[in-house]
Amino acid sequence: MATGSQQGWQRDLKPLFAPRSVAIVGASANSAKWGHTLARRAVESPADRRVLLVSQRGGRLLGRPVFASVAEAANAEQVEVDLVIVCVPVESLLSAVVDAVAAGARAIVVITAGLAESSAAGNALEQQLVVVARAGGAVLVGPNCLGVADPRAGLQLAHSEMPSGDVAVLSQSGNLVLDLALQMSDRGIGMSRFVSLGNQADLGVVDFMHSCVDHDGTRAVAVYVEDVGDGREFLAAAQALREAGKPLVLLAPGRTEAAVRGAASHTGALTSSSQVMDAVCAVVGAHRVDHPAQMADLLVALRAPRRMAGRRVAILTDGGGHGAVAADCLAAVGLNPAPLAQPTSSQLRATLGPRCVVSNPVDLAGAGEQDVSSYARALHLLLGSDQVDGVLMTGYFGGYTTEQTNLTQPELTTARQIAETVSAQGKPLVVQTIHPGSPTSRLLRAAGIPVLRDTDRASDVLAGLVEQDRAPGEALPALPPPAPPVSDSSYAAARALFRDAGIDFPVAMSVTDVHGLEAALDTPGLTFPVVLKATGLTHKSERGGVVLGLADPDQARAAYDDLVARLAPPTVSVEAMADVAGGVELIIGCVRDPKFGPIVMVGLGGVFTEVLSDTECAIAPVTAATARRMLTRLRGASLLLGARGSAPVDLEALAEIVSTVSEVAAAHPEIAELELNPVLARADGALALDARTVLVEP
Repeated sequence: MATGSQQGWQRDLKPLFAPRSVAIVGASANSAKWGHTLARRAVESPADRRVLLVSQRGGRLLGRPVFASVAEAANAEQVEVDLVIVCVPVESLLSAVVDAVAAGARAIVVITAGLAESSAAGNALEQQLVVVARAGGAVLVGPNCLGVADPRAGLQLAHSEMPSGDVAVLSQSGNLVLDLALQMSDRGIGMSRFVSLGNQADLGVVDFMHSCVDHDGTRAVAVYVEDVGDGREFLAAAQALREAGKPLVLLAPGRTEAAVRGAASHTGALTSSSQVMDAVCAVVGAHRVDHPAQMADLLVALRAPRRMAGRRVAILTDGGGHGAVAADCLAAVGLNPAPLAQPTSSQLRATLGPRCVVSNPVDLAGAGEQDVSSYARALHLLLGSDQVDGVLMTGYFGGYTTEQTNLTQPELTTARQIAETVSAQGKPLVVQTIHPGSPTSRLLRAAGIPVLRDTDRASDVLAGLVEQDRAPGEALPALPPPAPPVSDSSYAAARALFRDAGIDFPVAMSVTDVHGLEAALDTPGLTFPVVLKATGLTHKSERGGVVLGLADPDQARAAYDDLVARLAPPTVSVEAMADVAGGVELIIGCVRDPKFGPIVMVGLGGVFTEVLSDTECAIAPVTAATARRMLTRLRGASLLLGARGSAPVDLEALAEIVSTVSEVAAAHPEIAELELNPVLARADGALALDARTVLVEP
């Protein structure tokens, strides 16, 4: 991908979204072809713009003349060409783009496929297109794309007509957007802009994200992307959207992908591309989803200003079954339906009466049919409680207006009261109902309240509304200037690199023979028991290259002889053995992602981290404050905070080590992977017990 992301967002995209004239190259009378569909959409556009049809066959199409070239059309019609859509066979593509540039085109969209995605020859042709376009001062979208649209401006130059609205949709997949467009229409929302990114040969997703920052018609941005181009530029564009108050919803496949690479360290094996994308979303406050329906659901909610400051959710229901299901669904997405305490519980009891359950779920227990306004009264108290960050209302509410009864008008009145309550404060309400198409449900949707049929989808929406726990005002991680490069990846060199950065290790000496071993055993500070490590081995613990608890010189000599006989290591490290009693072992490491650069990872378990699968990732470098939040987000964080009466570890010292490791990785681009494993966290500090670096292959 030869993206123009470094400067593309500063290039003029007005000819792409608000062209005064459009030329369709490859216009066709065959209704099954792209050239016919796009020509018809251009001609039928209600906007006041000139349309030129181009095909080597000439003649007339849709009541208009067809010209042999863009240049001929521009001369005949006496018009300057802003936007050219090209849908011709690959063998005619280069000449078509040359013709468009020669005619003065300022933006070119290439629908044609069969280029870089198909072959080396196709890739070479794609690069030629970019050179021609840039030399002529034009921007290029695609190739291998579905087209563009700006529904508000009457620009519908894609395979299907896109619904008009306020969400910008940027996608590498064409068919997926067709799905998303229908999902959005079903929910009453639409698109401010649509760009099918295709191969991103010139303009890429970053360019269009930047273009949405100041676009008045865009309130939120939805992105499907498999290749972000320059990862750090992607972060900057996402941050700019956040600062503009425009939520970014990201659909990036790969949650089941294996490790980023065949890793020599544990860190690389534990860091998947999906974890990297989760870290990207965390640092810029983006919202990651897994499929188009989830994306459309969340876009409805994010277009409203209400967010959850924490993960505490109150459940309001009129049936125990729906409440129990909701509690499980909320917990499954990391939300907390915790019991309600005083004074909220007593206020609910006084308002709802003795039959109702007020612990959480709050169960009206049939009171809804006796007095449907009890929903509104309960919701008013729940949203006003400092024990609640958001509310899930679940069950039958919405069903009383499916037919005319004595509850029809009261339910509509209650729905209006609910809408007024929600509008007056900053916490979200999400509604799950058996009757999502009822008049009541439509009234709630019109008030900006998400209404869904399925409890798991409703829970997903609430989870997506949790504010990211990034520190206020915390800047994006900036890469420091490179430090003097290291060329030695030996165990001793790795320890020295981290020790020079301020990380503590037990006393150690590297030895190459028995004389060195005897000298090491007499070294001040290197007291028994000791540890012997065979260096130069990948995953030396698994290969029997680490011998612990050697209590005296005779045990140390015997262990040394055995290591040399079995493994023939280049050196053996003789180390004082740390007292692990009362401590917690962790792994702290970094890998260099090809798009986003260094990624820091922390996990519980040390050498057993792969078994526990309890890790957190972030874009490096990280501050100590960010590192602390990573540690407290681990599933086993209670071990660090003092579980079952044990003393809490020195979390600040541990966070400083995580931050330092991330800074070392960020300052050394020549290092592909580095890790401390294990790191022993104790109440009185933290100590690294092992170190490893892997250099980037030439």
